[in-house]
Amino acid sequence: MYSKHSMSLIEGLKVSNQYREFKEINRVAGKYPLAYSSEDHINVFCSNDYLGMSQNKEVMLSMIEALINFGAGAGGSRNIGGSHKYFSMLENTLATWHKKDSALIFPTGYSSNDASIQCLLRKFPDMIVFSDSKNHASIINGIRSTKNKKVIFEHNNTKDLEDKLKLYSNDTPKIIIFESIYSMDGDVAPIKEITELASKYNSLTFLDEVHAVGMYGETGAGYAELLGISDKIDIIQSTMAKGIGIIGGYIVGEKHIIDLIRSFSSGFIFTTALPPCIVAGCLTSVNHLKKSHKERQALHEKTNYLRKQLKYYNIPVLPQSTTHIIPVIIGDSIKCKKASEKLLEDYNIYVQPINYPTVDQGTERFRINVTPNHTKLHIDHLCKSINEVFKQLNITYGDAVTNG
Repeated sequence: MYSKHSMSLIEGLKVSNQYREFKEINRVAGKYPLAYSSEDHINVFCSNDYLGMSQNKEVMLSMIEALINFGAGAGGSRNIGGSHKYFSMLENTLATWHKKDSALIFPTGYSSNDASIQCLLRKFPDMIVFSDSKNHASIINGIRSTKNKKVIFEHNNTKDLEDKLKLYSNDTPKIIIFESIYSMDGDVAPIKEITELASKYNSLTFLDEVHAVGMYGETGAGYAELLGISDKIDIIQSTMAKGIGIIGGYIVGEKHIIDLIRSFSSGFIFTTALPPCIVAGCLTSVNHLKKSHKERQALHEKTNYLRKQLKYYNIPVLPQSTTHIIPVIIGDSIKCKKASEKLLEDYNIYVQPINYPTVDQGTERFRINVTPNHTKLHIDHLCKSINEVFKQLNITYGDAVTNG
């Protein structure tokens, strides 16, 4: 009975072309974005390792040193196994980086959203949560797991948000949860305007900066730093798996709120802590990115070149995208998957197909991004190959999709 039901559900995914398959991609240390699949060398154009920091020699050496000195694991949660020295070092660094009182590290970016939001809402049961309609699954899960009143506002629409905020008195506890850069469209939230509404209507702000940290701001602290409004955000959440290049998540904010989450969040208290080597690597990466501008500068220069080359081949980019995330809309799940397979098999390029339910049906896409380590020759080969594959598969574009 159980197996049959499972098979039926999986078959449904396959019929609707939503079934996900793993591609074997073995990244080569020191040569990323080059990798190999079986025996073929390939070029990766869809990794979240935006700055290539997983390949940074200082980062790798610091991880090796911590591994040799402290072993492979953390020994349990921080309450049970103890909190190794790298935690306090990294949390102090993260708090300072974002100009906040305190920081708290989680094993993943997903858990730092999910566990923090659940805890906050459960400890403020009368708090109304206002959530952008395109927020990440980790945010959605955290909100859905509580009994708090939930209000969804239209994506990046401050008028809709204000219309919904004004329905409640300023004495009613509220929190606005949104992202700075949205991962599938590459667009940017009206962060300043949202913080002004939060102040006007006495609401907390919770900003997810996972796709901005490392890449934006004078020291890479994210879009809030770029805009000079970090002090207007109550809680900033981010990951250490993208710009920082390893794994882990964190929140920063006012010390009493961070301590509340540390003390009451079951998703933090009852999970095994990150190993010393991981935290040591994250610390080295953050310290490097705070001082170095070359990775950010190279990323944005390569992104601009990629946009130029896509435009040359008349390959439209979603116009909302203004960041390093380049969505190329295909609009058909079968063709999207076939195009990805042809790029890998015939051109040694890996670009993952993004299909429903990650994006809406009819907006299936490639989500392309370069890194500082891609060359212009790599980018030229990518764009020429996409052009050829799209012609082979007769992929056309809707009138609404034009080059930005």
